[in-house]
Amino acid sequence: MREQEITQERERALLVGVDIGEEADFDHSMEELGSLAEACYMQVAGIIIQRLAVPHKAFYVGPGKVAEIREYAGQCEAEVIIFDNALSPSQIRNLQQELDMPILDRTALILDIFALRAQTREAKLQVETARLQYLLPRLVGMHEALSRQGGASGSRSNKGTGEKKLELDRRKIEHRISELRKELAEVEQGRDIRRKRRIQSRIPQVALVGYTNAGKSTVMNRMVEQFGQVSEKTVLEKDMLFATLETSVRTIETGDNKPFFLVDTVGFIHKLPHGLIKAFHSTLEEVCYADLLVQVVDISDPQYKQHMEVTRQTLEELEAGDIPMVIVYNKSDLCDRAYPRIVGDQIYMAAGQGSGIELLIELIKEKIYADFVSCRMLLPYDQGSVASYFMEHAAVLKQEYREDGLLLEVSCYRQDAEKYRQYMLR
Repeated sequence: MREQEITQERERALLVGVDIGEEADFDHSMEELGSLAEACYMQVAGIIIQRLAVPHKAFYVGPGKVAEIREYAGQCEAEVIIFDNALSPSQIRNLQQELDMPILDRTALILDIFALRAQTREAKLQVETARLQYLLPRLVGMHEALSRQGGASGSRSNKGTGEKKLELDRRKIEHRISELRKELAEVEQGRDIRRKRRIQSRIPQVALVGYTNAGKSTVMNRMVEQFGQVSEKTVLEKDMLFATLETSVRTIETGDNKPFFLVDTVGFIHKLPHGLIKAFHSTLEEVCYADLLVQVVDISDPQYKQHMEVTRQTLEELEAGDIPMVIVYNKSDLCDRAYPRIVGDQIYMAAGQGSGIELLIELIKEKIYADFVSCRMLLPYDQGSVASYFMEHAAVLKQEYREDGLLLEVSCYRQDAEKYRQYMLR
């Protein structure tokens, strides 16, 4: 219902792009900007493009193009103008003065989308932090005053009433950012505790990564439905950029005592704001603790190779570029690819149809349990704790109760086999 209400009240947006020859596929970037606007429940009213050797210092676009934008915005009844390029604070101020309407760049638009999607307390705190950090250097020239709460009579917050409004706004934002960081630190402590428990359990962790809307949530849901615990909930699936922001962790039970934790992370995108990466670092760093990355790629998208490069660059920024990876070419059914099939560390599948999930599970197990070895051991009956350990942490292939002890054939971690080698049979 909320989405329907927003859709009916959608703002009309005029998209502006400046091609200065730095992007390999400028047209795709503009198409993506339109998708981002729709994800923010806006209606694309028109598009204006200019090609320049270098951006104009005052307006980013040329002065003549500013007049053209003003005229076209009136013709298409645009209510907001969105630039695909990152604008400086002074450029935003100058454009607002000339065009007399709200100006957004790609960063501001993505921040607005994140604000709409944030559901958990942690996500809301992270988004607000990123938005305020983005806003801080852009206070000069803003048309609308920020909402403020006055302090109690006689309090320190009432001092300095003769200061400029700009300085007051800046101080309030800096104070709020400081408060948000403290709240985030408390939330992160809980996340660290849960992460440490997962690490101590010695159950491998697998993280889904990739470009936004590649199908990560769909892959997770199909895996949870077939191999997850009954109490595990599915996550939101939607054909929309940044449909989900929260990092979800689910336990995948494969039935052969080789479980793993599956983590679904926020999607990456071209020109993902650095402030968002910084604000969401505690969430995104779940990727850094993974034993295996599963990169989900929408192979039906003509730009999938560029999306893979964006993912690679983002993982490098997170210092997770060296973690072993499996690549899932999802939506193979939409581009006539042969599926499901495995080619080395790559798998072609169609998660929306549930096709290839079993193959993916087997490929994941092969990677994360590569250090497992098979062995036979005879455990004396007074070593019940050792037997219980292997029952819980190894794949028991066979067990036999003999007069001299419990005979186990197991597939276990190599280090466990070394630790209990005295019970091993030759």
